[in-house]
This record gives sequence, C-alpha cells and structure tokens, in this order.
Amino acid sequence: MKDITGSVYTFEDLIQGNFLYVDKTEYIWQLVRPAKEMYFLSRPRRFGKSLTLSTLKAVFQGKKELFKGLAIYDKPYDWKPYPVIQLDMNGRDFSTLEKMEERFRQILREQAELNGVSLKEASSDTMFHKLIKTLHDRDGDVVILLDEYDKPILNNISKPDSRAFLDALKVFYSVIKEKNGMIRLAFITGVSKFCHVSLFSDLNNLTDITMDAKYATMLGYTQSEFETSFSEQIEATEKKLNLPRQELLRKIKNWYDGFRFHADSESVYNPVSLARFFERGGEFSNYWFETGTPSFLLELIMKSKFNYSEMFTEPVSESFFSAFEITRLKPMVLLYQSGYLTIGKCVEEKIPYTDETIRKYYLNFPNTEVERAFNNSLLEYCTAIQTESSQEFFSKLITAVGSGDADGFMKLLQSVFAGIPYNIHVKDEHYYQTVCYVICDLLNLLVQAEVCTNNGRIDMMAAAGDWIYVVEFKLNRTADEAMKQIEHKDYAMKYRKTGKKIMLLGVNFDFQKGSITDWLREEYSC
Repeated sequence: MKDITGSVYTFEDLIQGNFLYVDKTEYIWQLVRPAKEMYFLSRPRRFGKSLTLSTLKAVFQGKKELFKGLAIYDKPYDWKPYPVIQLDMNGRDFSTLEKMEERFRQILREQAELNGVSLKEASSDTMFHKLIKTLHDRDGDVVILLDEYDKPILNNISKPDSRAFLDALKVFYSVIKEKNGMIRLAFITGVSKFCHVSLFSDLNNLTDITMDAKYATMLGYTQSEFETSFSEQIEATEKKLNLPRQELLRKIKNWYDGFRFHADSESVYNPVSLARFFERGGEFSNYWFETGTPSFLLELIMKSKFNYSEMFTEPVSESFFSAFEITRLKPMVLLYQSGYLTIGKCVEEKIPYTDETIRKYYLNFPNTEVERAFNNSLLEYCTAIQTESSQEFFSKLITAVGSGDADGFMKLLQSVFAGIPYNIHVKDEHYYQTVCYVICDLLNLLVQAEVCTNNGRIDMMAAAGDWIYVVEFKLNRTADEAMKQIEHKDYAMKYRKTGKKIMLLGVNFDFQKGSITDWLREEYSC
C-alpha cells in the first residue's frame, strides 16, 4: 500500500517518496500542448494548486523519468527543458507595503540564484523584468509559475489601505504582460479574482480556466478516482470502523465531496481532507478548516446585514463569478471564491418577450465538513459559545426543541445573546435571525428562514422530534406583536398536514440590551 499524505506538495517528492498520486497528467498534457499559453486558475485553499504548479515545473524541467506510468509519459511531447521562474506567495509576510516589496525582491533573488543568474538590487518590477530577459537571452522562452497571486491582497483585505496593495501588485504583475513575447507558458493560481489587477484588466491573452468544463475536475478527486486510487485505504477503514462498504462510502462522500467548479461537471473531493481522514485512521473531522475561518470574512458577514439564509434560496447570475472590486466586498462572492460555497444546481430561464435564456445558479455548502466548520466559526465569532464547550449546550437545546419545551429553548437562546460582545451587535433583525438560524443548523434541525407562505414570509421554521416551531422575530417591539402576526397571517397552516405538533413562538430582541427580552409561546390547534 502506498503512503498517503496531505502535507507533501511537490510532485517530485510524491513520486520519489512512494506516496499515492492520483494521475492528473492528462490535464497537464492539455495545458502544455499549445506552443505558447497563459492560464489563470482559481480554486479554494488547500486544493492542490501548488502540486499542479510543481507538476508543471517537472514537465518543463524535462524530468520525463518522474512520469513513467502516468498519462503524459507516452504523449508526443519533446520534454525540452525551459528556464522556470516560480513565484510562491505562500508563507510570506505581506503585512505592509514595504514588507511586500521586500518579499518580492527576496523571491526574485532566490529564483535568480536557482537559475544561475546574477541579479542586481532594484525595485521588484525592475528585477522581475531583468530576470525574465536574462533567462530568455541565455536559454530561450521562460516558464512562469505564480502560486497564490492574491495572497498579499487577502492578507490585507480588511485594512483601510487595501487598495494600495492592489495598486502595487498591478505594477509587479504587469511585467508578465510586458514580457509576453519571452514567455513559453505562464500559469497563475489564486483563491479570488480581483478587478484592476493587471492580470485581468490588461492581459487579454490570459485564459481563465477556473470554470472551464474541461478542467473542472483537474484538482480534487472524482468519485471514480477516489474509489479506484484509495481502494486499499477504503477496505482498511471499512474493517476498522466495522461499517459496510456502501455506508462508509456514503458517509465519506457527505463529509468531503461536493465541490463543483462547473454547473455540468462532476463534483470532486477535497484532496487534503481526504488524505487527512485516512491518515487519522478514518476519523471524521474538519481537516480543511484546521487553520480557521478568516476573521475579516466573519466580520463582513455580521456587519453587512447579510441575509444568511438567502445564500441557498436566491439564485445568482453568471456575472457573480466574474472578478470583483476590493472596495465593494460582498460576503456571497467571498464565500464562493474561498470554497465555503459551491455550485449546487443551474437552471435556465427564458427572458420574457424574447428567444433568449439566462442561466441562474443556486449555491450551497459543498459538504458536512465545510458546513459544520463554517457555522461553528461564525457562531464562535458572534457569540460566547466556544467550539470546544458547545456539545453540552447543544445537547440541552436539542432536548428542549425535540420535547416541545419552548421556554427551555428560549432561555438557552437568551443566554447566547446575553454573551454576545456589544461591539458586534447589528441593529437589524437579520443579525439576530442569522444567529438563531446558525444554532439550529448546527443542531442538525430541519431549519428554514424566510419561508414563503400564501400570506407572507415566516422568519424561521425549525423542526425536531414530533415538533415544528414557527418563529417570528421583532426588534425593539414586543413579543405580542410577533405572535399576532403569526396568528393574523396563519403561518402555521403550511404545516397542518405534516402530522407534527406545532409550536408558535413570538420573539422580541432589544438592541440596547443586545438580548431577547420577551417571548410568547402557543401550541397551535389544528
């Protein structure tokens, strides 16, 4: 059995170290076939971008022997070595503009040394120009591999001067366009696609394969690749956990599959999470999120009056997937580009009075790992509930909901809001609704927000055991007003034929106190 790892990111180390490698070199062959080409690929973090660049590097260094037995080995390719410049933005300190400039110069000095070039100190863009030209004049066309181009932006995105980082990057990356005629291939990766970076605003010949169906499964593992390549690990885990094979496969799929990068493509597993799962002996856990969810993203969600539930109910258009402005950050876009959301389904709608159609996309969490970890991070950020101490709290909550103990349920929620730091309160019903929604979702309750009826929208519905809760929230008003709205619009009618008991809850939040001040409960009589 070959070893598996989620921490080795160089192709040469994987092959020579007898690690398991899922053959993706057919895609690599398609990338290197054109005489000259420039590509951009966006994928979430820890998804195999660095390994892809490392594989390309081995190809362009002419290391054919590493590829024996892989798809590309027998392709009609000359394996000619090219000078390679690899700009890796991972693990660098970009906390100030000065440090970013110095890090760029440091990377270029390292690459010059590796390529046997003497490079004089100058501005980073000047050094970049000089390195490309020197290598081209000496060895011919140059290959440029740029990993995580957007790292300097993402590391500073919440700072007031974030736009200055973007402007500085434009100067540095513009070198790739200016030296276009000297470049055999450029491959650029990142998490996000920002407007006004020269890569996208100036490089007309940059081919964006982020949502290209041909490359949708180039990173990550399809179901077939998973079951074929990991057959020995699956069998060993099946015995260890004493689970039937199909049940184990279903559970692994629910936890780690589900990322879709084209509406019509197959979903893929996160490669790092899958490797960690088997390394830990079949322990289901949140491996992708071990480094945590960025605090700037959580802050943006809570302070932008973001309607959490609409992530899954409101479709987005094709323009949603385009580059976006750093000065107009939108939580949904960042959540998608960072991998927290993925394409669920796509529908085509006819434009009235025309023969044209438009495509609309519905997004969802890719899998259990992402959903649980993100909700835990959001809840920990906006409440006093720490992930490590949440089990007992959630146990009490689910018991109260499932047994119809509405007062017990509300007292527990009241304790949550009482512990929320004052500085992150948002004077908006959606804020309080979001916290309640996330709690219910983490409890694995059937929960829906903004539920449409024939007479309005229910703020929230939650179900567990024999009970369905119909909840209406008010801010700085009264629980009585909330209850009267439920009764006047007969929100409970929607659930009369479910065979469940129905509990009506009118809830009022007080913004000044930052807590639930009162509630009314009433068991609905059909």
